[in-house]
Amino acid sequence: MVDAIPIDVPGGRMLMREPGPADEARLLALFDACEDWFVAATGLPSGPGDVQSLFYSLPEGAAPDDKVLLVVERSGAVVGLVDAVRNHPAPGAVAVGLFLLAPSARGLGLGRAVADALLARAEGLSSVTATVPPGWKRGERFLERLGFALDAEAPTGPVAGNRRTGPREGGVRRAELRLAPRP
Repeated sequence: MVDAIPIDVPGGRMLMREPGPADEARLLALFDACEDWFVAATGLPSGPGDVQSLFYSLPEGAAPDDKVLLVVERSGAVVGLVDAVRNHPAPGAVAVGLFLLAPSARGLGLGRAVADALLARAEGLSSVTATVPPGWKRGERFLERLGFALDAEAPTGPVAGNRRTGPREGGVRRAELRLAPRP
């Protein structure tokens, strides 16, 4: 269980917390608003089962207890989502599967504030991995500004983690942030 994390950003305070059953409609609204990202990542808009799959989708070899889902809430609306797996792909690492912000929350410094808040709370963390759809320049720039090194595009396969890839889903660019040990 992750405690709720307040995040101060220009224009007010947001809250990052674990989602609950009452968040399903708000997550569906977030996914609908982020159609541009889903099309870039999968070739298709978000589908009806995408919210439900958040709760069980894991990369190969990951433990279900290491999965962390956090919503970013502003004035009762869910404007962001972080899907991560601790201790993956190795102990002390975190794999971020989804770092999604509503278009209305982009470009306001919220993504940086969320990343900084999460990194500040992570003890014993050696690296963070993430992926970005090729050509999703906003995501590539965001990761580079945080200090991630981006690899070339990976080929697509029939399976990604424990789910089948979509018919229009391409490869992704993997990114890694190496962290110095804290004293």
